[in-house]
Amino acid sequence: MESYPIVESHGLIGDLQTAALIADDGTLDWFCAPRFDSPSLFAGLLDHKRGGHFRIAPDGADYVRKEQLYLPGTPILITRFLTSDGVGEVIDFMPVAGDTPTDRHRLVRLISVVRGTIRFRIDCQPRFNYGRDRHEIEMYADGVVFRSPTLSMTVHRVRHADQRPDEVEIERDGDGVRAFATLREGATSGALVETGSGERPRLIGPEEIRAMYEQTRDYWRAWLSGSCYRGRWRDAVERSALTLKLLTYAPTGALIAAPTAGLPEQIGGTRNWDYRYAWIRDASASVYALLGLGFTEEARRYLLWLNDRICEAAGRATPLHHLYRVDGSTALDEELLDHLEGYRRSRPVRIGNAAADQLQLDIYGEALSAIHFADSYGLRSSYQAWLNTVKSIDWLCEHWDRPDEGIWETRGGRQDFTFGRVMSWVAVDRAIRLAQRYGVPGEIDRWSTERSRIYHQIMNRGYHPARRAFVQHYDSDVLDAALLMMPSVGFIAPDDPMWQSTLRAMGGELVSDSLVYRYNPTASPDGLAGNEGTFSMCTFWYVEALARSGRLDDALITFEKMLTYSTRLGLFAEEIGPTGEQVGNFPQAFSHLALIKAAMTLDQLMDAAPAPCRAPLETLVERDSPRP
Repeated sequence: MESYPIVESHGLIGDLQTAALIADDGTLDWFCAPRFDSPSLFAGLLDHKRGGHFRIAPDGADYVRKEQLYLPGTPILITRFLTSDGVGEVIDFMPVAGDTPTDRHRLVRLISVVRGTIRFRIDCQPRFNYGRDRHEIEMYADGVVFRSPTLSMTVHRVRHADQRPDEVEIERDGDGVRAFATLREGATSGALVETGSGERPRLIGPEEIRAMYEQTRDYWRAWLSGSCYRGRWRDAVERSALTLKLLTYAPTGALIAAPTAGLPEQIGGTRNWDYRYAWIRDASASVYALLGLGFTEEARRYLLWLNDRICEAAGRATPLHHLYRVDGSTALDEELLDHLEGYRRSRPVRIGNAAADQLQLDIYGEALSAIHFADSYGLRSSYQAWLNTVKSIDWLCEHWDRPDEGIWETRGGRQDFTFGRVMSWVAVDRAIRLAQRYGVPGEIDRWSTERSRIYHQIMNRGYHPARRAFVQHYDSDVLDAALLMMPSVGFIAPDDPMWQSTLRAMGGELVSDSLVYRYNPTASPDGLAGNEGTFSMCTFWYVEALARSGRLDDALITFEKMLTYSTRLGLFAEEIGPTGEQVGNFPQAFSHLALIKAAMTLDQLMDAAPAPCRAPLETLVERDSPRP
């Protein structure tokens, strides 16, 4: 187990079609190609022997310290080794792949020495298709080609102009290669990993590699310069924005939940899921963050992707799926990789996601909230998109009063989840507002009737008088952190006594020194074994709920405490474990989305945010007229 680097020791790089994780010991131990949801080439995170890895680190030197940082304003990752022989660096980045799907992806691993002389060891051990496919190796003077039945990977040598050929030794090592490079102060070497190229390896010179580096750096800094955020937590917000951009599949605009699969919610446990897909819920929340930060084009691209999904569901007269592959397909059959031992022996390792077939009614509220909010920024739905939306709302009016699996994708059977009803109310409410705003077609009288029915049902059955709180589902007295969203979506006033008592109940039962659990799985069996950590996005929701409810000081200290749980690079996984470690898939989009919105809410309430950034922080029922 000691062979597995801890989750928070990793940095994320990517090219807007796929991504890689690199640990602070110089190990690339997660990389899928050609897409986020493709089979892995390196999956050492899930099995350090069978998964594959690509490590670059000093050979035989005594480590003094190892550090990681991002080049400011970019996802270019710098891993520093401070040793008794000198100071060396490994610089990792991926040149942007563009908006057209491609099998060709490049990952640059540069080695340099800034002080002294260091001998580096380079171990490249790819394992195609999650380690299930065998591959052939072709050795050349300037690199190596690995060929599997479905994909090829070429490793080109990167050499400094003054580097002598005898300073690099390359040899075959089992199913991979091993190399050694001795570098003096000021020297640079490294490798360019390229998938799907079909070319023989070649020597990459300093001018070419510098051009890749500068183009990548300039792209990300130019993109980030479009942010309008000037609040108190600029570093955390901007790093979160960069992370969200890295998790976006540029050809379609879809946002994945996380770039990893199988990282456990409890070490040694079985709650290990594949998150390399686009959830309607997560991606809809991105509209608020993106528009709030000034990234209108990214929000527009996602809305087009969302409309395509609504159109497909409307055409079939079936409910929306709540998750999709990045291309919009729904082939997500869950499969167990029994040959992999799992991160720190946390099994089973799953790919695909059986939750894709669940009914989750809350996604209609998230989708319509995003559409309604984007409309206030001038991103108005087309005629055909609105007709598809009408069909979806008509379907919801007929089916909202059904049990479903809920936001947390429980596998213990369907229930009448309160949150699903709340978000159904939101969906119908936003549709009514849009129809009234523009006079477009829609059965407003029918929708209004259903909106009132949903509201009264929630108030009569979702509130537990003995608990003095809104509860997870109608046949339960269990609390649910998802209901922290009730005031922010405008369902209930934050100073309503029923909400105030709910917030106090959650604070006493679900909150552990600022960290928030989703619910108590012992009290509300969810069909899964084991426990889990606190949910990071729920903690950020709690910050918002506290702030909106008039407890601004409590909100501030909770937010500041939460920021101390981030990694040194400012990243968050899905959860925080019992001793403060990052657990679950990493990094998690929803954690960073919730961070951004919580920061902006606090900024507004402290009168610190400039006018352009205030709009997203108003409740989701704020506008009945288009933005000027």
